[in-house]
Amino acid sequence: MKDPRIDDRPQVTEVLVDADAAAEDLTPEQLAAEWEAEGPPPGGRAAALGSTLAVTALAAAAALLSLGMGLGTPQQPAPGMWPFLVSVVAVVIGLSHLVTGRRGGEGEKFTRESLLAVYGFVTLVGLVLLMPVIGFEIPSLLLSFVWMKFLGGETWRAATLYSVLVVVAFYLVFITALGTSIPHLF
Repeated sequence: MKDPRIDDRPQVTEVLVDADAAAEDLTPEQLAAEWEAEGPPPGGRAAALGSTLAVTALAAAAALLSLGMGLGTPQQPAPGMWPFLVSVVAVVIGLSHLVTGRRGGEGEKFTRESLLAVYGFVTLVGLVLLMPVIGFEIPSLLLSFVWMKFLGGETWRAATLYSVLVVVAFYLVFITALGTSIPHLF
């Protein structure tokens, strides 16, 4: 009879080392197949069509909104120039996707993790709404922290440190070095 106090199961560190070693032995094609098997199931044509229409509509709305900020000229661009150009490119990509269809798969099925993109968008809208009122520092710090901690799964310490570093870097680049007119507190 075996002694019940002896645990001969592999320890967690041994299992992790074995998994890493096994992953190193796989070819890129085998790794891709393994990742595909672990991912969400295909979403189908309706999901691909719906997501393409949503992105195309958002890009078209962004293009219209950026026109309101003014485009200026290539020599003297106004604030709406780059948002307009990026939006137009997104609309063209969306329309081409609608016409040609998706090659190489049907995309992923929407799952609970798909809501992370919605949360990211909502917090970004919050940043845009708060920035003119209280400057960019506090909303940017909160946005960066939420994205890193809750959407990205970072530790509390890492999310806090990285958020502060991101805001300081943005301040140094856009306020100190470039002298932009972004609303700011300090």
